[in-house]
Amino acid sequence: MADEHCDLLIRVIGHAGRITLTRPQALNALTHQMCLDIDAALQTWSDDPAVKLVVIDAEGDKAFCAGGDVAGIYHAAKEGDFQAARDFWRDEYRMNARIFAYPKPVISFMQGFVMGGGVGLGCHGTQRVVCESSQVTMPEAVIGLIPDVGGTLLLALAPGRLGEYIAMTAYRMTAADALYAGFADHYIAHAKWPALIAALEESGDATLLDQGATQPDFAPLTALKDDIDRLFDGESLADIVTQLQQDSSDFARDVLHRIARHSGLSMAAAIEILHRLRGSQLSMEKALEMEYRFTYRAQEMADFQEGVRAQLIDKDRNPKWKYPDLQVPPVEVSNLLMPLGDNKLTF
Repeated sequence: MADEHCDLLIRVIGHAGRITLTRPQALNALTHQMCLDIDAALQTWSDDPAVKLVVIDAEGDKAFCAGGDVAGIYHAAKEGDFQAARDFWRDEYRMNARIFAYPKPVISFMQGFVMGGGVGLGCHGTQRVVCESSQVTMPEAVIGLIPDVGGTLLLALAPGRLGEYIAMTAYRMTAADALYAGFADHYIAHAKWPALIAALEESGDATLLDQGATQPDFAPLTALKDDIDRLFDGESLADIVTQLQQDSSDFARDVLHRIARHSGLSMAAAIEILHRLRGSQLSMEKALEMEYRFTYRAQEMADFQEGVRAQLIDKDRNPKWKYPDLQVPPVEVSNLLMPLGDNKLTF
């Protein structure tokens, strides 16, 4: 089975189901159709005894996947069509859930930028490989969205309060950071990848990865962890902002400078989801279901349309957020995260 779209190459080689993103000119950003095609391939292979494992990789040096391709859903919403985005997110999240619960090893090789939707594709498998160029980030607050694609689960499970810090600041994790925060499992030099993938295809043995892995350099996040845990343990965005403002450290000043450009509504909702998930509700499906409550409403009720306009359409980098002072009324967060009733995300 070789399925050649211009955006994806899906085939079986040896014992491996192979998914390669082939949009390097667009930093391998995910379209709705790509999500559907990947999900369909995974469904087909889950029952195929010839396929022992799945390998996901991408063409180009700059990016494994720089996220979802949101320009189309922005323009649809401008015309009053909010359903295009809801359908895209629903199908993408179902694909994320399938990768997470897959009955066979899913191995991802993530070079360069791994952003947003790229995290959802690459960071929920069983063996997640990064290299010297990897930069993993959840920058959704920059465009008025929340970390989604199951990212809130990873953030909720990260050590201490790293989840809040990464969600609010859009911090770019190095390969070592990604290992430390739980977004990756193996550091393997990029030059070794082709031979390793060929060996996986031939053997169908996912344990081969353990032999090629080495330890990367120091993870910058480890040096920040004490400050992060001290300053990001508030119950709400307002609490965290207050703690940052009352702290005289360069670290606190730098964080305040960074988050001033981000959507307060997005950061407040992300913090609320992380806190809910850390209770007894911690599961991938719960994370995706809560994320979908926000994204379902994001174009009508949140900062998403304005964020995409400022960053990706007009590129003036000057979004007019609803709460530029970061003083977000709790009721706004509650309204965005209310259950969706009949529109609830199902799997």
